[in-house]
Order: sequence, then C-alpha cells, then structure tokens
Amino acid sequence: MINDIIADAQVRMDKSVDALKTQLSKVRTGRAHPGLLDGIQVSYYGADTPLRQLANVSIEDSRTLAITVFDKSLTPAVEKAIMASNLGLNPMSTGTVIRVPLPALTEERRRDLVKLVRGEAEAGRVAIRNIRRDANSDFKSLLKDKEISEDDERRAADEIQKVTDLFVKKVDEVLAEKEKELMEV
Repeated sequence: MINDIIADAQVRMDKSVDALKTQLSKVRTGRAHPGLLDGIQVSYYGADTPLRQLANVSIEDSRTLAITVFDKSLTPAVEKAIMASNLGLNPMSTGTVIRVPLPALTEERRRDLVKLVRGEAEAGRVAIRNIRRDANSDFKSLLKDKEISEDDERRAADEIQKVTDLFVKKVDEVLAEKEKELMEV
C-alpha cells in the first residue's frame, strides 16, 4: 500500500518535470523553431483553437518562421493572436504566408527570459512539493485508519522526501540547462 502511494507520487512528479520541460521549450533562445508558437490560441468561429490546427508552421531561415494558414480568411486573426501572445513577436503578412521574424535577443531580454524560466521552475518545484504533501496525507490517513504503524508512516514520509529531493534536483538541472542556453551569445 505504501509502495503504491510512493510509485504514484513518482509518476506524478515525473509528469511535472515533463510539463516543465514542455513549458521551457516554448521560451525562445534566439533560434527559430515551430514549437515556439505551440501555446498560441486563435479565435476560430468563437472557439479558441490551437494555431497548429489552423496553420502549417515552418522554419524559413534561422531567424524567421513562416505560417501558412489553411483558411485564408483567418490570416488577420492569426496575426492578432501572435501579437497578443507575450512572445514579443511582430508578424508580417504577405498575402498567403505570414512571416514572423525573431528579433535578436538583447542582454536585457535574455535576463527577462531567465527570470521567466526561473518562475516556471519554481512552479514545477511547488507542484512536486504538492504531490509530496498529498502522499504524506495519504500516509496519515492510513495511520489514522490503523492500517499502518507510526514507524511505517515515518519511514514512508522519509522515503517520499528522498523522492521529492530527487525530482527537485531534476527540476534544478533542467533550469540550469535552459539558463545556460539562454545566456549563450
């Protein structure tokens, strides 16, 4: 029973680390990549729809993304959605193709992005700690129901703390890697 709770917590913590990696992949590092626009939602007939479902996003060159919208009447809505996102991008439409030039990262913008990345990493750490708290409350409820002894509960809490420390360390490693990537000139 304790092992099941710990295993479940590990799976959930692993998912939190994966979610952090996904979030950090959306933070641009100076190179164009289509994943940069993954989080953008476009208003399509009253419903927010992911850009990927409405257009083809490709790399034109190292600093430019090309977006080919499937429904040409949506081109202004796509441009508006890109400008409304907090990515600091300014799309230019050339009829059928929207080009999104990526400005070079200034030192100030790099520092802002590092702050943003650190905030995302802290959110990941908080999620992992919340999973630990849930597991500990499960252990306490087992103890209260007299299904485990106090010693078992204490050992389980120690074990879940070790797992938590391991996953927080993984978050720190992901953060350090992304910070290094952002600060490279």
